[in-house]
Amino acid sequence: MNSKMVLAVALLFASAVAQAQSSVTLFGVLDEGLNLTSNANGHKTWQMSSVDLVTSRWGLKGSEDLGDGLQAIFALESGFTLDNGAAYYNGRLFGYQSYVGLQSDALGTLTFGRQFDSVTDVIGPMTANGYWGGYLFSHPLDNDNTDATFHANNSVKFMSREYGGVSATALYGFSNQAGAFAGNRVVSAGLKYSYETFTIGAVYEDLSAPGTTSTGAVASDDSNFVAANQKIYGIGASYGAGPATLGLVYTHVNVQQPVSSAYVGDLGANAASLRFDNLEFNAKYDIQPDVSIAGMYTYSMAHLKHSGLDSAMHWNQVGLMAQYLLSKRTSVYTQLVYQKVSGGNTGTPLDVAFIPGAAGPSSNSHQTVARIGMTHAF
Repeated sequence: MNSKMVLAVALLFASAVAQAQSSVTLFGVLDEGLNLTSNANGHKTWQMSSVDLVTSRWGLKGSEDLGDGLQAIFALESGFTLDNGAAYYNGRLFGYQSYVGLQSDALGTLTFGRQFDSVTDVIGPMTANGYWGGYLFSHPLDNDNTDATFHANNSVKFMSREYGGVSATALYGFSNQAGAFAGNRVVSAGLKYSYETFTIGAVYEDLSAPGTTSTGAVASDDSNFVAANQKIYGIGASYGAGPATLGLVYTHVNVQQPVSSAYVGDLGANAASLRFDNLEFNAKYDIQPDVSIAGMYTYSMAHLKHSGLDSAMHWNQVGLMAQYLLSKRTSVYTQLVYQKVSGGNTGTPLDVAFIPGAAGPSSNSHQTVARIGMTHAF
């Protein structure tokens, strides 16, 4: 065998070994549907929407075996709208997630980049919007981020492996500002316990000056509230009983000096604080392997301090969904969500109903959104 043939065989062998030790996967999910909003700025409105049940996106995920139970991992996921092909998340190429890190069989994962926070990771899957319902089923203004309105940029996240059913996660998002280390940063942590079909979890999150800079942990074009500070506390549980899955979640959110909301805009220059308490119960039932029905009820109360006054308001929200799986990767579904706000006399956009994902805020205290849609995964 000549030297060229030996070299060719060696290169072929090396390539085969490399492929066996590493992998890259191209994947994606598409969601498109037609929404009818009962009242958007005083008008009934039809609209196409492609980020409701899931965020339409494509992505790449990969891993490389480093030996001794250690792997290098990465994920790049790009959100977009099927309606017009535009990039989602304000034009970010990989706005859904973009991170690189290490995964240890013994300890867990350590990742760096743009990632979901602890609320989305721990409490989100116990809510209707984070499990089976999607965007329309979010709590008012997604005030607790269970639907991931904002992501954590410049972040370092650790997620432990499970020990006796217990797992933990923690995240720190850097401000990336010279001389302002504590400005626009995120600190969050979560703890979860699972036993068979029962899961319970708790989270805490502290956002310093979210949305006040373009390069911070919660960028100005990616925030929920622009404020001096936002703290989120949450506890939730889910339980599976045969074909049924039940969820119960409570969250408390305290926003200091809120300036604006991504959903309703300016909240007034004199707002001192805005507090939310959300309580949600949800249930999903699999009638048969390819047919399911689900529902949720959320009660939310808010207290707004502004212009020297303390105003209270509350929301009642009900959502229903039915889904039929045409195959393992394709489904059709229908959704109906109703929201009613009471006590709204603050003189701010909080006085009217607004379901996240609706065509716009209602002109009065109630709003309904009906949707029929289709999803496909690849």
